[in-house]
Amino acid sequence: MHPLKLKQRRAVCRILVAQATRRMLFLSTAGSRRVTSALGAGGYDGRRSFRLGLLGSAIAMLLLGSCSTVERTLVAPPQIEGATFVGNKVCADCHANISRAFPASPHARLHLDASKAGQYGCESCHGPGSKHVAIGGAGREKFIINPGKDPQACYQCHLEVNAEFHLPEHHPVTEGKMNCAQCHDPHGLDIMKPAGGLAMARRNESCAQCHREQTRPFVFEHAALREGCTTCHNPHGSINPKLLTVRDSNLCLRCHAQVQRSGQGASFYIGNIDHSGYLRYGTCWTAGCHASIHGSNTQPYFFY
Repeated sequence: MHPLKLKQRRAVCRILVAQATRRMLFLSTAGSRRVTSALGAGGYDGRRSFRLGLLGSAIAMLLLGSCSTVERTLVAPPQIEGATFVGNKVCADCHANISRAFPASPHARLHLDASKAGQYGCESCHGPGSKHVAIGGAGREKFIINPGKDPQACYQCHLEVNAEFHLPEHHPVTEGKMNCAQCHDPHGLDIMKPAGGLAMARRNESCAQCHREQTRPFVFEHAALREGCTTCHNPHGSINPKLLTVRDSNLCLRCHAQVQRSGQGASFYIGNIDHSGYLRYGTCWTAGCHASIHGSNTQPYFFY
C-alpha cells in the first residue's frame, strides 16, 4: 500500500475509534447502572449489558493503540511522469502576482527537505514543472497538478482534514463537487479565508456563496455569526447533522449559561427565562422554539 494512502486510513481510524471509545464507555457506564438494579431483581440483562460494554471498551482501546503506535512516513511531493523540478524562480516568470504574495503565506514556510528540489515552494504542491514550462504553461490538466481541482495534493499534508471528509456529514469535496480553493486561499496571507473581499467581510464569505439565506443581513442578528460560522459548524465534516460541532442543546449552552435555581421544582434558567418546561423538546432550534437561529427580521429571540 502507498504510504500516503496508509497515513490517510490511519487518520480516519483515529477519529472513528475515538468515537467508538466514547460510545463504549457510555454503554459500560449505563450497563453498570443496570447491573445494580438487575442483580437485586435476579435479572440477567444488566449483567449482559455490563459485560458487552467492558468488552467493547477493551476492543476500542486495542484498536486505538494499533492506530497510534505505527511509524510515520515522510510526505512526498506530487509526481508527474517524465517531469523534473525547475524551482520557484522559473514559476515567478509567469505567475508574478502569485509569487509576490506567496512569501507571506503559511504554505511558503513548508520545507519537506530543503536540500532537494521540489521539497519546498510551488512544486511541493503542484509537482515538477519542467513539462509545464516547456509547452509555455499550457496543458494544465496534464502537465501540472492543480490542487484547486484535485484535493489529493492537499490531503498529503492535511490528513486530519481528509479524515473529516469521510465522516457521515461532510461537504462534497471527495465527491468532486467542491474543492479546497473555494474556501481557502493557498497563496495568500490567510489561507483560512478566500482570496477576495475585505478582511472582516470574509469571515463568513466563503459560506455565504452557497448558504445565502443563513448569512444574509438580519434586523435581529445572532451574535454567534459575528464569530463566524465555524463557531457552531465544522465545515470539513462531522458525525452530527448539519455539520454541527455538538448535536444537541449543549451547543447553545457553551455560550448561554444554564443556571439551576433552588426552590420548588428546582427550575432551570437561561438568562431570566425559566426553561424547565422546554427541556423535553431536545434541541433549542426545534419547531416552536428558536427555529430561526441564524437571525430574524421580526423576533429578537429568533422564534421565527
